[in-house]
Amino acid sequence: MSDQPTDLFAHASQERIAQEAPLAARMRPRALDDLVGQEHIVGPGKLLRRAIEADRLFSSIMLWGPPGTGKTTLALIVAERTQSHFETLSAVLAGVADIRRVVAEARERRKMYGTRTIVLVDEIHRFNKAQQDALLPHVENGTIILIGATTENPYFSVVGPLLSRSRVFQLRSLDEAAILTLLRRALADPEHGFGQRVIHADDEALAHLASMCDGDARTALNALELAVESTTPDDAGVIHVTLDVAQESIQRRALLYDKDGDAHYDTISAFIKSLRGSDPDAALYWMARMVHAGEDPRFILRRMIIFAAEDVGLADPQALVVTIAAAEAFEWVGLPEGQYHLSEAALYLATAPKSNSAGAYWKALAQVEEEGRIQVPNHLRDASRDGKALGHGVGYKYPHDHPGHHVAQQYLPDQLQGRRFYEPGDIGYEQQVRERLTSQRGRADSLDAERTDES
Repeated sequence: MSDQPTDLFAHASQERIAQEAPLAARMRPRALDDLVGQEHIVGPGKLLRRAIEADRLFSSIMLWGPPGTGKTTLALIVAERTQSHFETLSAVLAGVADIRRVVAEARERRKMYGTRTIVLVDEIHRFNKAQQDALLPHVENGTIILIGATTENPYFSVVGPLLSRSRVFQLRSLDEAAILTLLRRALADPEHGFGQRVIHADDEALAHLASMCDGDARTALNALELAVESTTPDDAGVIHVTLDVAQESIQRRALLYDKDGDAHYDTISAFIKSLRGSDPDAALYWMARMVHAGEDPRFILRRMIIFAAEDVGLADPQALVVTIAAAEAFEWVGLPEGQYHLSEAALYLATAPKSNSAGAYWKALAQVEEEGRIQVPNHLRDASRDGKALGHGVGYKYPHDHPGHHVAQQYLPDQLQGRRFYEPGDIGYEQQVRERLTSQRGRADSLDAERTDES
């Protein structure tokens, strides 16, 4: 009986902590039917739902999705429904020693009581390779069932052997309808939300929160809590959450952007594809999104320099000149004024005629790799060293001695005569290149035909 007061105090403390927790924590769904926006993996009849409801989670799983989509919530629902022992590790705080402790306890628990152990590793992508490898043998032999929660693509952030022993479930960003459902649920819930208070939230205010949270339920609920708690009730005791209040509570869109994660690669991909598609508005939007999120402008400029040669090329040779100039100007000016140079380069590239003909190099490289070493034709060899003794350079025609500074002669090895790697486009400056090259190639083809007839 001597421990009873301590237990009562501990229980009271836990109750108080639960009541004082942020709204997003208090409103965390406690059943699968309360989880919104993820019906594709936990809807009626879905594999994961059947496994959870039957407490038959026999293989490890990876829950992958953006912040605030319900990964940890889903894991905690598993904890509530399972008869297995449930452990939680935070990859931010835990180390190999913690993993060994959890595994040792799981092994003893299984030996003594026949009880399985499910281990949730939150932010598992933050575990280094050694830490992930420490989990592998125990996942493989069934000592623990692993639930890994991650915002990063597990196919890149989780070691292959561990991933191959897990089933990956991808959670989606919540759409505005799902966020609105959660906001209204929080306003109405008398136990965990604001149901015991008189709150009038305008539809446009809730719509703004749902739109600005970028699919993150936690962000939306935190903003709603700030809006409610910072608003003074009127004379009738009503808290009125207006659009102005909502805008103050979530002053800007919570951008999902990690410079080492999926959003980084997805956004730069959208930017490059917008440039390639000649859409200057989309290009400016994606670039502004990157700069606003803290991306290094030099990374953006490097990608534009590549693009200028790869996707514009000879259709407008000035594209590379402008982009290099913008990069150099940025080094002189820096932020924030350097955003003008970023913008000028992006607009030039987006509106320039396009050609990917510079990629002809890779065809030539593939030919080199396929053929191996081929002798340089004798007339193209260096005559300054072995010309007299070996006849190197004999028969070479100097183009500047001929009309138009061009003369038809063999430049490729014998085995590759007539091979075409470069096919100029018919847009912009490259159209002029095409016309000139077509004429020159025509004369070269005639020469080849004559040589063939003579042989």
